[in-house]
Amino acid sequence: MTASLGPLIQSFFIDHLPLQKGLRLASIRSYRDTIRLFLHFVSEQQRRPIARLSIQDLSFEQVLAFLNHLEQQRGNAVRTRNQRRAALNTFFAYLALRTPEMLAACQQIAAIPVKRTSLPETHYLEREEVAALFRSLPKEGHFALRDRTLLLFLYNTGARAQEVADLRVEHLDLKPPAKVQLHGKGDKWRVCPLWEETVKHLRQLLDERRAMPKETVFCAARNQPLTRFGIYKIVRRHAAPWDTHGPQPRRITPHLFRHTAAVHLLESGVEINVIRCWLGHVSLDTTSRYAELTLRAKAKALNACALGSDISVVSRTRTAWKDDKSLLEWLDAL
Repeated sequence: MTASLGPLIQSFFIDHLPLQKGLRLASIRSYRDTIRLFLHFVSEQQRRPIARLSIQDLSFEQVLAFLNHLEQQRGNAVRTRNQRRAALNTFFAYLALRTPEMLAACQQIAAIPVKRTSLPETHYLEREEVAALFRSLPKEGHFALRDRTLLLFLYNTGARAQEVADLRVEHLDLKPPAKVQLHGKGDKWRVCPLWEETVKHLRQLLDERRAMPKETVFCAARNQPLTRFGIYKIVRRHAAPWDTHGPQPRRITPHLFRHTAAVHLLESGVEINVIRCWLGHVSLDTTSRYAELTLRAKAKALNACALGSDISVVSRTRTAWKDDKSLLEWLDAL
């Protein structure tokens, strides 16, 4: 790689993404995958090794060809194509700042439109399904308590899998009013209240391990921290029977618990901005429009849909919001 291109890419990943934009490791890895694919593509097109590519090789035409390649040769979905496009936009915007001679090409790349794609069906668990799932969980076994606590925590907080994987004992405050601090996207922290049932399970889990404040809450064998992939496997192991099949299949994943938490809060009459704050889905563009909500408001929302210790739920009829297209589109974006 030439001296001009190599240092720029290195600076993009070492300085710009983590320090200037504050992105976390998982997001940086997503950018890395996109840039790596793009460089391999350009190398093949130019018939030169990556080490011999120059900044001028990263042209507007190459970006267009790469995006077409993703769909036509690699068989990527439109959503994946749009995600790669967004990563390249960020990269070329950085190049434009550091190399003014690339400004014209970077402006052309920034103007590449996002391809339209239909929103997927919003999937979630009905309250009766949640109750049945928790009743089916094993009550005995080495990881029985951990798995039940994990699924309960996912449902209680609507946390992302990575947020749960990063959770440490010191982030929990189990004294009334119990709450948890979650470290989410954009290096943002948010506070969520906890149900009494969740607190009871967390106390038991941590007491059995005699966990220290710096330790992760959810661990695998030999007290090794669970990864988000480990959390995914646990959810799949216990929740797979609740998958649905057909034209619009539903696959139970940790993220589906996030949708489920949002849906059940909506069903309980909780205001949509409270839910946005609860789930940490307030982007930089919307922070100026939505005031930070107090823990008291969140606790009020919590009481509206608290899960009883018997995990028994009364059946409910279909509510009007389920036919509201704008709300469903918002849920799809969570």
